[in-house]
Amino acid sequence: MRSHHSRTNASLFLFLLFSLTSQAQKVTEIRRFQLKEVQQGVAVDQTHFYVINNHSLTKHSKSDGKQVAAWQDTTGLLKHMNSGVVVGRKLYCTHSNYPDVPMASSIEIFDTRTLRHIGTHSFGLFPGSVTWADFYEGYWWVAFANYSNKSMAEGRDNRWTTLVKFNSTWQQLESWAFPANVLQAFSPYSTSGGTWAPNGLIYCTGHDKPELYVLKLPERGHTLQYVKTISTISEGQAFAIDRSSKEKQVLYGITRNDNYVIVSVVE
Repeated sequence: MRSHHSRTNASLFLFLLFSLTSQAQKVTEIRRFQLKEVQQGVAVDQTHFYVINNHSLTKHSKSDGKQVAAWQDTTGLLKHMNSGVVVGRKLYCTHSNYPDVPMASSIEIFDTRTLRHIGTHSFGLFPGSVTWADFYEGYWWVAFANYSNKSMAEGRDNRWTTLVKFNSTWQQLESWAFPANVLQAFSPYSTSGGTWAPNGLIYCTGHDKPELYVLKLPERGHTLQYVKTISTISEGQAFAIDRSSKEKQVLYGITRNDNYVIVSVVE
């Protein structure tokens, strides 16, 4: 006879699965660009998009995907760049020592015009690997991932994944946990991409699944609130919302197995 505990776990799993799929919303592909290497993520501004790989960046025209600039780390100091966001004329890329432990992270800063490396901010040893960052309403919002696989820190799994709010000079102000159903969808990995959307909600991705998870800050408590799931064409990893598009919500995402940058719109 099954125990009450087993039935409860099964019911909880079905509830979490339903809550992730019941509000699914699809997007429509606009165009795609196949490039030489697309492995970690993409950032975007008014005229160009930027492909982020472990140790390199490329800048491309939004109209035809033509590469107009490139940067390659030649120091050996960078191990795993994850995502990027354009603020003004600067591209801020998240970087970590993943899959090493103890986890250590930094923000690497580049000039969007030339892709020249112009600055860095080190988080040092931190309880998580930085995977994405966004600048919104005068604050930095930074996700620190933990994993439920061989890369997990001692005594931690992906439930320790955290969104941290910093002021403009990187002083930590607040932090939030991620909701259980989204962590289940991430598992055994964690959040790989994220940004604030123009509608005032947080969009984030996991490692592989073609889904965006929409969250919001809670009215009370310490855990982000789940809103809905949006089915996507791009597959997890770091993505960007094109904030220069005022009429439609345009997403830039990637597929790593065939090196595509995919542009889509939320209907």
